[in-house]
Amino acid sequence: MAFSDVLEQVGSTGRFQVLHVVLLCVPVLMMASHNLLQNFVAAVPFHHCRAHSNVSQSQLSPEEMLLITGPLDQAARPHKCQRYVAPQWHLLANNGTFSSGDLRETEDDLDVGLQGCEDGWSYNMTAMTSTIISEWDLVCDQRSLKQMGQTVYMGGVLVGALLFGSLSDRYGRRILLLISYLLMAVSGTCVAFSSSFSLYCLFRFGCGMALSGNGLNTFSLIVEWIPTRVRTVIGTITGYCYTIGQLILVLIAYFIRDWRWLTLAVSLPFYVFFLIAWWFHESARWLVLNNKPEQALKNLKSVAKFNGRHEEGEKIDINILQESMKKELSSAQGSYSYLDLFRTRRMRTMTLAVSIVWLSTSFAYYGLAMDLQKFGVDIFLIQVIFGAVDIPAKVVITVCMSFIGRRPSQSGVLIVAGTSILLNLLVPHEKQLIRTCLAVVGKGCLAASFNCCYLYTGELYPTIIRQSGLGWASMMARVGSMVAPMVLLAGDLVPWLPGLIYGGAPVLSGVAAIFLPETLGSPLPDTIQDVEDRGSGRRPKKLSKETITLQNMETDLLKLPA
Repeated sequence: MAFSDVLEQVGSTGRFQVLHVVLLCVPVLMMASHNLLQNFVAAVPFHHCRAHSNVSQSQLSPEEMLLITGPLDQAARPHKCQRYVAPQWHLLANNGTFSSGDLRETEDDLDVGLQGCEDGWSYNMTAMTSTIISEWDLVCDQRSLKQMGQTVYMGGVLVGALLFGSLSDRYGRRILLLISYLLMAVSGTCVAFSSSFSLYCLFRFGCGMALSGNGLNTFSLIVEWIPTRVRTVIGTITGYCYTIGQLILVLIAYFIRDWRWLTLAVSLPFYVFFLIAWWFHESARWLVLNNKPEQALKNLKSVAKFNGRHEEGEKIDINILQESMKKELSSAQGSYSYLDLFRTRRMRTMTLAVSIVWLSTSFAYYGLAMDLQKFGVDIFLIQVIFGAVDIPAKVVITVCMSFIGRRPSQSGVLIVAGTSILLNLLVPHEKQLIRTCLAVVGKGCLAASFNCCYLYTGELYPTIIRQSGLGWASMMARVGSMVAPMVLLAGDLVPWLPGLIYGGAPVLSGVAAIFLPETLGSPLPDTIQDVEDRGSGRRPKKLSKETITLQNMETDLLKLPA
């Protein structure tokens, strides 16, 4: 009797599984809120230097104060980072009838002195009533700190993936999920009450770590309590929960415009999730593999009782349970590491190409998704569009992978994404509709690329190091998401450079994907030698039952959120 048979005996798709999956999927809705929170809490409002104290106390209108306080920029708007050393009262002589060109000529003729915003900035808070930008003046010389905040958060996601991934294998999925929920709740609450930008970054780092713990352990607990035949459906539901979460964030942000209250609103639900998570049952598979068959048996009997199969559950004993996991126990005895990903020439080539694909996909995805204001469209509207495009994108890429193949789908979607971003460089800024459409196409293709990455990578690596391969690829993706915000700073020197980098990276990685082997219809490799045989063109071995099960599990990974 295999473990799947034991699961069928206690009820594999009963009331327990339905409630279990629902309770695990609900927090996924809020994961997107933290992942994309920066778009709203760090939105940059229009700003200019605050008027001199003697000007502020005068009876001048706001337009007249701006006129005598600072120069105009190239767009004929008040300069964001400079003002006159002293108020230029003479500019009121013509009662504010100067044209923009006349004002600049007057400034040159008088050789007026300029200085920074010594008295701070005035902000036009239309989209949000408060952001971290307006609260801590993260503009002008301090504007790079905005991108640093997102980089720190993504650093937390990377550390969390490494930390929670290993700890969950050692201490269990349930306890690590509990810790992740509590960490997200506490860190998010602390972010909302941060008194300085340094503390804000520190607690956002904690949120990033918690996000990784939530994602990893949620997926493990879901797939290890349901049968193979429904994993694809459940995986699809889980993936679309993340997509819907992007739309929920817009709704919450639309009604809560203060960044502190918004952060608190998306963090408080995790206290409730933490309390609910105490009901979750630890994975029986993990318990058996970690020499805890008694607890595994207790959990299985509890599930059987919940599903109305109490008598069937009582027929299971420890011997039956250990016998059902004999193959898994024997396969867990091997010792492998990340070095095996580079053991042979074909493994090195494959790992290099996979690394490039994952890094560039994440790099370009977050480069687009975290800089919505550059499109000149309402940030609430553009976030809805960017979130909704993931729905058809995931459907199209799934069909393409099934009929065209993994390699052409992966390569093609990356090249199309990069081309869309590069074409945006040629479109004038006033053509906002065209620029937005191209960006939406690029973002949708990158979301589709993420889906393809999960499945393709799982099929490329052999069973003995598949988790190592997926872990390595995920790490490269987190590196890309960390670097992405910092590239935006290059736009201060060369405005078109970030777009060139964001567009060039997917195109190059699309070319790199061509060097990966096609896996559509091929059996999953179990050993490194199987990978070598596949590359040499030798006929692969017959597909085994265990391989079919693993392939179904890896197929479900494509439904994970980006």
